[in-house]
Amino acid sequence: MSDHSRYYVLGAFLLGVALTTLLKRQQKLVSDLLKIEDLDTFKKRLVDIDSSLVKRAGNIKEGVEGCIGDTPLIRIKSLSEYTGCDILAKAEFLNGAGNSPKDRVALSIIEMAEERGLLIPHSGDTIYEGTVGSTGISLAVICRARGYKAHICMPNDVAIEKSDLLLKLGAEVERVRPAPIVDQNQFVNLARTRAAEHTASSDKPGRGLFADQFETEANWRAHLKGTGPEIYEQTGGSLDAFVSGAGTGGTISGVALFLKSKLPDIKIVLADPPGSGLFNRIKYGVMFDPKEREGTRRRHQVDTIIEGIGINRVTHNFDVGRELIDDAIRVNDDQAISMARWLVEHDGIFVGSSSAVNCVAATKLAKTLGPGHRIVTILCDSGARHLSKFWKSTEPVGGAENDVSLHAILDA
Repeated sequence: MSDHSRYYVLGAFLLGVALTTLLKRQQKLVSDLLKIEDLDTFKKRLVDIDSSLVKRAGNIKEGVEGCIGDTPLIRIKSLSEYTGCDILAKAEFLNGAGNSPKDRVALSIIEMAEERGLLIPHSGDTIYEGTVGSTGISLAVICRARGYKAHICMPNDVAIEKSDLLLKLGAEVERVRPAPIVDQNQFVNLARTRAAEHTASSDKPGRGLFADQFETEANWRAHLKGTGPEIYEQTGGSLDAFVSGAGTGGTISGVALFLKSKLPDIKIVLADPPGSGLFNRIKYGVMFDPKEREGTRRRHQVDTIIEGIGINRVTHNFDVGRELIDDAIRVNDDQAISMARWLVEHDGIFVGSSSAVNCVAATKLAKTLGPGHRIVTILCDSGARHLSKFWKSTEPVGGAENDVSLHAILDA
């Protein structure tokens, strides 16, 4: 091919790129390039346009919402080496709004409401939600980014830094006493009531919207279209099991629905903390914890310090994927605390209580399956949100000679 032909072919290619990526003014410059007959002039102009294309290359996110999703999948080295399996963790604490998987859910809830005309930016519309922390934080951030207000109802026994953070983010916060779901003053029910009161009030601008994270379709769908496909792509479709706790149930259901559609033999395993009835629901088909009789459920049957997962009712979000969950693993407080400390000590990973539960369950499953398997779990949020409760009673990390072993953690 002659020099003229070679350069004109390259020029035509650049024109095709320009037509889809450049502004109209620059598109015209490229079009004019092809009219140049002098080879030296053509080369010089071609270099100029090539430089322009390079300068325009990049990956700029649109606002804080653009920082949600596409979180990395990391290999937890110490757990993988101990079990002989690949134990991989979806680093959801790196979502860029509220720093948890609830960023996906909060954005999905807001976008669905906007599509249905239920929210209008900068009108005084306020989103109300009952949460133990992470969903509220994600909602507070995204509400600010999109022109809404947030009102969060939460139990008064959750880590105080969560409500402190919500206040700094401009949310209204109501901390209420823990109560069973049948109590109208239970934090979720109270949020629903507050939203209705706002809409009915002539003194408040805009409307109130109850986010309803436990029951809304926007929850599990966020993980069906986001978290699940990302895991599948990041592993190249090569994985044997997915392990996750359940609070609302949206994560485990949405991910299970996607992964099972691609990998019918994959094991979906629930990680469940003390006092939750979901373990028995999966294992035995009955929502029942030994600490109580069915029908008399309270928020906690036992004094657990694990927040964000574990529940004693079957939510819509959990029920959507319940039949796809193959097994459940119970994890106690001591195991979770020791695992959280182990992860800092050996991997430099600082996470909260639900993430620690997930890692214990993933390690237990790996020992059961045997070497050579690949297991994915979730790292939900940073330990910085759990300093006053979950991390409060832990010993300082520093390589103590008598530090707990993984064997001891799994057998605790």
